[in-house]
Amino acid sequence: MRGRDRGAATILVLAIGLFLVAAGMAAAGVGAARVGRHAARTAADLGALAGAAKAIHGPEVACGRAERFVVANGGRMASCVVEGLDVVVRAEVTVRALPGLDARAVATARAGPIYALPE
Repeated sequence: MRGRDRGAATILVLAIGLFLVAAGMAAAGVGAARVGRHAARTAADLGALAGAAKAIHGPEVACGRAERFVVANGGRMASCVVEGLDVVVRAEVTVRALPGLDARAVATARAGPIYALPE
């Protein structure tokens, strides 16, 4: 009877270790995705604010300034639209969630002047 249980603890420890490694990799992937999303939001927000400050000079100037801020924050500007004095910027950030697995985090931000509400 004693000979049949030989090595069972080793298999159990290996299974638990494999589970912990898989859980750690999943948690790292989720963490990387969250960091990427925050980076995309930051890049889009700052790009929209920078572009809105120059919106009065036209879409080329506003979007050029917005793109400089998006790139400086590690993103890529997917689109920039100037609507009056409002600037809408869409930024993308490449996220490496796990080795060999790249994804894109995308965020959109709008910035412009505050208009007084009619009373």
